[in-house]
Amino acid sequence: MTRRPHIDRRALFASGAAAALLAATGLSAGPAPARGGRLRMALSGASRDDVLGQVGTPGLFMQVATAGVLFDTLTEIAADGTLHGELAVAWHSNADATRWEFDLRRNVAFHDGRFFSADDVQASFAPLQDGLLSDVESVEVAGSQRIIIHLRDGDPQFPMRLSHPQTVILPGGDAASAAAGVGTGLYRLHEFRPGRHLVAYRVADHYKDGRAGWFDSVELVSLPADEVRAEALRDHFVDAVDLEHPADLGDLENITLLPREDFMSTAVDQRLALPATVGSRWPMDNLRAAERWWMA
Repeated sequence: MTRRPHIDRRALFASGAAAALLAATGLSAGPAPARGGRLRMALSGASRDDVLGQVGTPGLFMQVATAGVLFDTLTEIAADGTLHGELAVAWHSNADATRWEFDLRRNVAFHDGRFFSADDVQASFAPLQDGLLSDVESVEVAGSQRIIIHLRDGDPQFPMRLSHPQTVILPGGDAASAAAGVGTGLYRLHEFRPGRHLVAYRVADHYKDGRAGWFDSVELVSLPADEVRAEALRDHFVDAVDLEHPADLGDLENITLLPREDFMSTAVDQRLALPATVGSRWPMDNLRAAERWWMA
């Protein structure tokens, strides 16, 4: 098994071109990502009762399918742990962090052609106010691309909480479209069999073009047993698996353990190319392997 190479950041930033590339995408200064190929991941945590767009705490399979493939959140945790805007482009609060105003990205389309707006945020957050967003007092639409959120108690970390996979933005008030996987993500749903597998194809034109979404298609397969997922990776049936212990992988030299060998959550075939840094807040590069990785 192979250690990730040490990155000399001073050497990278000595090149203005490399610095610009890293600033824009978070990628290494090695070969640039290229579009193409299929990402195949074997994941735990799926259930035959899974429903796309359903409120609740899904297993890893559905977390990757929603936040990392089909849908977007208002904010995103980058691989280096910093907070970036996704469907939100800017935000600010009052002095005690009880009132938050978010400016939303314009000209973003759902997979069915409808355009994303503040109404979709309001509708998506309403059912979460009995759970994950229970401290939200109100969600106010202040224009088509602006939302104001009032909290009962101040929370300076509120924008970071909106990167949680449960807070994906669904087409407002349309449960059927949400269950059909209609989101604003980089990949459009092709097939979904709850508890078994999901296939999605790359959206032709997306606001993240040139920054993320390098695969032509993504396939998620549910394999509940650790040893079966490890075997699928060893035999090259899949490209990446979630795994907590490397014992089942053997002594192969073509597997990378993430985020590091002594504290792994993910095993990856080296036929995949990885960014210079890989997020460790969640497995699978903060659930966003389908966005950030590419074929080597």
